[in-house]
Amino acid sequence: MQFARSGAPKRRDVLKSGAVLAATAALPGFWMPMAQAAEDQPAIGTWPAGSAGDSVFIGISVPRTGTYAVQGEDELKGYMLAVEHINSGDPLLRAISPKTTKGVLGKKVTYGVADSEAKPNTAVQEQSRFISQNKAVLFTGSTSSAVAVALNKFAQREKVLYVTGISGSNDTTGKDCVRYGFRQCFYGQTAAAALAPVLIKAIGKDKKAAYLTPDYTYGHTVQKSMEEYLKPAGWTTVTNQVAPLGAPDYSSYLLNVANSGADVLLNINWGHDAVLSTQQAKQFGILAKQKLVIPYQIPFLAKEVGAELTAGVYAATDFWWTLQDKFPLAKMFVESFEKKYGYKPEWGAENAYMSFAMWADAVERAGTFYPPAVIKAFEAGQHIQSMVGEVWMRAADHQLVRPVVIVQGKRPADMKSPDDYWEVVEIVPGEGVMQAPDAFGCKLGPYT
Repeated sequence: MQFARSGAPKRRDVLKSGAVLAATAALPGFWMPMAQAAEDQPAIGTWPAGSAGDSVFIGISVPRTGTYAVQGEDELKGYMLAVEHINSGDPLLRAISPKTTKGVLGKKVTYGVADSEAKPNTAVQEQSRFISQNKAVLFTGSTSSAVAVALNKFAQREKVLYVTGISGSNDTTGKDCVRYGFRQCFYGQTAAAALAPVLIKAIGKDKKAAYLTPDYTYGHTVQKSMEEYLKPAGWTTVTNQVAPLGAPDYSSYLLNVANSGADVLLNINWGHDAVLSTQQAKQFGILAKQKLVIPYQIPFLAKEVGAELTAGVYAATDFWWTLQDKFPLAKMFVESFEKKYGYKPEWGAENAYMSFAMWADAVERAGTFYPPAVIKAFEAGQHIQSMVGEVWMRAADHQLVRPVVIVQGKRPADMKSPDDYWEVVEIVPGEGVMQAPDAFGCKLGPYT
């Protein structure tokens, strides 16, 4: 639409123009700065109370006990480093969020930490406390996709922004997607689409596959995706052993795997469940007969089970520290993280750092903490730099378009340092491995 200009614009013309632009901004994929317009909006979620002072608060809930505790602690370190960098205006953070100087919109970022125990109800209760007591403007944390799905729904209900932690389920940005939730990391669909061609080339066609699958949304969707992408090459599933989260023993499941006649064992278990089931698979003699594959790489798995068990194993992952040789921001991140925490970061820490950095960038571009404006800044599809190159958020399902990294476990003799467990064999571009935005039933819901 064109507007006639004759000297200074009249107030009613400005109002008409603003109305048209505001309507246009509501269209999918379109964003415009709304800082001034937001001041006239009614309160929503914790806005404006949560950003009224000189600081803002983020609620972090990660598993600090239970089967995912080790991964939760690594994730937490990534979040804490990101907050430190936001408040100091660190060059790494500014490479991702160029408008950030010190704090977000000049406000110091503070946070609280709670143990989610990898339980949906616990995570929701803790985040509810952060919202009611601290007026959190953002919350995060999952590691378990069951938690991510629950927090997605909670975010939409409370109208407070949520960035997922680790979550591999297709459902998180599929049938359980919400307007108020955003995911940075790779997931079942992209892991399978990226990893399957590598497996077919390396292991061959017409193979018999056995699966160890955790009994919740992450396990089921990853298993289904792997099966779907391996089937055209003649791979068949001879057994899918489904175990509860935190199973104390895998003997009965592994006995069925051992007797299945499988050529390949795809272990989808995660956290300590992956460690325990992999160790027991070795004890049962399974790994001497069946090729081990890790469809969704588990931080610290190689360290905990030993490089002897992960040697030659293929896995899909979000990040591995040797990417510092290819990507400048990865080098900055690895150096900064290792200096602070004394070890090379795993991908949970990378995912956490990027999630906060992208939120800071979206708020800065929106010019306000008003949630619908920040959401539209995310949805604008701004291309930003990351530890794995250029990435952007897909507006239709709030899933980041980002590469999937394929790694293969190194033999102990080939490791150049104590942390050198994996070799990056391929970096698969994100767009080509993502499903159509509505393929898994995503309907984001309203802004207000």
